[in-house]
Amino acid sequence: MPAPTYLIVIGTSAGGMPALVQLVAQLPATLNAAVLVVQHFAPDSDGPHLANRLARHAALPCRIPNNGDLLETGTLYLAPPDRHLLVKGPEAPHLLVTKGPRENNYRPAIDTLFRSAAVAYGPAVVGVVLTGMLHDGTAGLEFIKRCGGRAVVQHPDDAEYPSMPETALRNVAVDHVVPLEAMGQLLEELTSGPVPSGGDLTIPEDLKQEAAIAERVVGNTEDIDKLGQMAPLTCPDCGGNLWEITHGKVLRYRCHTGHAFTADTLLRDSEHSLEETLWVALRMMEERKNLLTSMATHGSTLYAVQQTERIEELKKHVNRMREFLLNGLSNRHNATDPAASSD
Repeated sequence: MPAPTYLIVIGTSAGGMPALVQLVAQLPATLNAAVLVVQHFAPDSDGPHLANRLARHAALPCRIPNNGDLLETGTLYLAPPDRHLLVKGPEAPHLLVTKGPRENNYRPAIDTLFRSAAVAYGPAVVGVVLTGMLHDGTAGLEFIKRCGGRAVVQHPDDAEYPSMPETALRNVAVDHVVPLEAMGQLLEELTSGPVPSGGDLTIPEDLKQEAAIAERVVGNTEDIDKLGQMAPLTCPDCGGNLWEITHGKVLRYRCHTGHAFTADTLLRDSEHSLEETLWVALRMMEERKNLLTSMATHGSTLYAVQQTERIEELKKHVNRMREFLLNGLSNRHNATDPAASSD
């Protein structure tokens, strides 16, 4: 098979496999593009089984790629579990399959694939974000747009989980917003003619740098210094310093070992860390209360009164802490539950 003229890169998360099945069934065997897919699933998932599931509904051959595989027109490549899928080309277009640092807490990550495709193929890339929770794929679509490619998003009303499409629409100048039933025809049309001229467009140096970091699996502080400025924040994955990336409109952070986060993802991670810390504090306060209770029962009358007073004061702090944690959890779950915003 010849090397592809176009790349279609697709990212999805929650509700993604049914959506992918519906989409790939619309793509013809004569599609003038290679299709690369990142679906968030567990590291121990059966990748070949998932590829076979897609193949049962597709005219395109669907497979899990190996590191170094050549890119072929009219083939769908599904990122392996717990591996990033990267693109090299277009002179000798092939795929890299790596176990590099997670981005947005995912491996494979949508942003990682989209960035490498944008750097390798520029205006010949069509990026697609389907159903899913949270934020992976938003920065990736911006990467594609900055390199002259086009952005397609599943209509949020059509998505089982609209968070990923909605986040992309809020942050990126998306070219097409369509339901799944119309997406196959759209992708065929977008990849049927000559590649749009990029004019004077050049691939941004910062994206080349980030793509190189992903390929090498690990970066260094000199690389990251070129991308942004150090922030007073630490990486939730490795504890290292974070740099605020100063390029593009989507606020992002990256550490020198390669972990990368959108600001929304980093905020969510910090909320989880804070919650865990508060639960530990609550446990320690409960243990202190229990110790004071034991001490009060083994002392003189005056000593027991003193410990009882300390216990009553500590109970007030425990109750305040417990109320804060329980109310905070309830509010956050309501804010992120899809059913809570379905009215």
